[in-house]
Amino acid sequence: MRLIIAEKPSLARAIANALPNSPRQEDGALVAGDTTVTWCLGHLLEQAPPDAYDPALKTWRLDSLPILPDEWRLMPRPKAKGQLGVIRRLLKSATQVVHAGDPDREGQLLVQEVIEYLGWKRDVARLLVSDLNPPAVKRALARLEDNRRYASLYQAAQARARADWLYGINLTRAWTLVGRQAGHDGVLSVGRVQTPVLGLVVRRDAEIRDFTPVPFFVLWADLAVARGTLRAWWVPGESHRLDDQGRLLDRRAADALAPRLPGAEGRLTSLESRDKRQAAPLPYSLSALQVDAARRHGLSAKAVLDICQRLYERHQLITYPRSDCRYLPEEHFQGAQRTLQGACRHDETLGRWLAGADFSRRSKAWNDKQVGAHHALSPTGKPADLEKLSRQEADIFRLITRNVLAQFYPALQTREVKAEFTILEERFRARGQEVLEPGWKPLFTTRDEAPPLPPLSEGEACRVDDAGVEDRETRPPEHFTDASLIKAMMNIARYVDDASIRRTLRDSDGLGTEATRAGIIETLLERGYLVREGKSLRASRLGSALIASLPEAVGRPERTAQWEQRLANIAENDDPAAPFLDGLVADLRQLLQHADAGRVRNALQQAQGPEPRSGGKAGGKKGGRRTQSRGKRTQGSASGGKTSNQKGTTRSTSSRGKSSGSSRRGSGGKSS
Repeated sequence: MRLIIAEKPSLARAIANALPNSPRQEDGALVAGDTTVTWCLGHLLEQAPPDAYDPALKTWRLDSLPILPDEWRLMPRPKAKGQLGVIRRLLKSATQVVHAGDPDREGQLLVQEVIEYLGWKRDVARLLVSDLNPPAVKRALARLEDNRRYASLYQAAQARARADWLYGINLTRAWTLVGRQAGHDGVLSVGRVQTPVLGLVVRRDAEIRDFTPVPFFVLWADLAVARGTLRAWWVPGESHRLDDQGRLLDRRAADALAPRLPGAEGRLTSLESRDKRQAAPLPYSLSALQVDAARRHGLSAKAVLDICQRLYERHQLITYPRSDCRYLPEEHFQGAQRTLQGACRHDETLGRWLAGADFSRRSKAWNDKQVGAHHALSPTGKPADLEKLSRQEADIFRLITRNVLAQFYPALQTREVKAEFTILEERFRARGQEVLEPGWKPLFTTRDEAPPLPPLSEGEACRVDDAGVEDRETRPPEHFTDASLIKAMMNIARYVDDASIRRTLRDSDGLGTEATRAGIIETLLERGYLVREGKSLRASRLGSALIASLPEAVGRPERTAQWEQRLANIAENDDPAAPFLDGLVADLRQLLQHADAGRVRNALQQAQGPEPRSGGKAGGKKGGRRTQSRGKRTQGSASGGKTSNQKGTTRSTSSRGKSSGSSRRGSGGKSS
């Protein structure tokens, strides 16, 4: 009997349906001829807790740190024992085993650790499926590979799991124990991913709190030109007091010029025009969807993930949602019209967008080279019964379907115009944007980035109808929201200064993964380290104190970059894992020397921030018990911004006239 072990039930179904014989359901498996397909439910195994190595380690003590297992152990997750038993039974009758985990680092680990844990000693074949379309699965089944080719990928994933355990267990225990000495009765959870995310919010809150507004001033002039009117803005010269952005810091110069302008005549001395083409936004990855859904519908990242899981599992309206890819398999292009016609059948808005689609167009979204373990989120083609969907489910379904439909619309074509006028020997600038071809834009918004300017000719005359001075002031960056924090986690390279580390972070997936980012935010909220205030996410007093009490490097993303660089070398260059773990242990020993009760006490006394609402865990349970961390890689049964800062947006008041128009489960204290 050939036994195929899939990562999750949906993949198992796709594989079974692609086999020559029709599958029949058995307990925890699907049988088709001489092939049995079974599945994991995410991770069936987890790292054993410290007391599994030594019962004395059940008690948290500083003198027992660092905890360093001599021989690593795994243990079944409690809710996974049943399925693990099914796989154990099937392995006894198997003559061939096929590893069908996702074709990525964690997918390699998830299935292979089960095969090894259950004692299978013979060869293992590898099935790589990134597209659940039946023809694609059949092709994958016809080209099985030797699983030994992916040994380095497994070693990298295993090293990551062990490193996370070492890091989370030891630092969480250390800071919890010195926190207890400092008077904090609760767990102070530390993790490689969770803590840098908290650090982002703490530093943003401090930047806002310490921000001092700087006033500046702008002078506008309404101009009459040959074929219309426009508003232009004075460009003060270097003889005036300006900031590094060229903004006027002394109002007296603007006040002196403004009264002289009405009725003054001038000339258009410079005119620049540039046509631009912009392709439609790509189909969504999960994180990109979470960013858009937070902005458009006010949904938290966790809510979006939960809605996507229901659309995928219960309603079967969308493809696998926990994807970090924004591209689609080329094979899907041929069936896209039929798929979208089914998806849009019962929705008036989607039907209207469908009518405008040109299915002869082929966008860059269809690209096999860009498709990894999963492809972008897309509709399955099953008609959506909107009466069976909640409003939020319908909103998310429309977003996903819209982004795929947009691939069949023309590019947005615009003309950007920059004009410079000379009036009273002073320079005034205006800019506008004209939409030449709306293309896909009406599916997203009808708002223009800038109103168009009237037709202009270089050298033409102008006359000032009105002028005024506005008082403005610089503004601090905005507090993080679910959308902007997810985007920051995706683009974490923006938050580091070292160029080489930025490059590494740009090449990696950022902080967390598609499957874990929402869970990381929720974990920080549940532990009382973050607090929601409206749509904003703010660091609580406890969260701020934790970051202040830790060595600075622990609360920054650079360590993730260094880890990813080493793990990539293990996976791609066959570097041994032992030096990576040895280096981590040496790093841990140094970090543990900074665990100081006095530092924690001072941090707790001096920290600023809101208190969690009642019901928050405020740092975890008492008594040194662990709290779980990272989002889980689980499935059901088988049946993307810019933040404003001192250089950015401003408040304004006009003195005259008109105003201008963003886990795996731990053990024994592990935190992600």
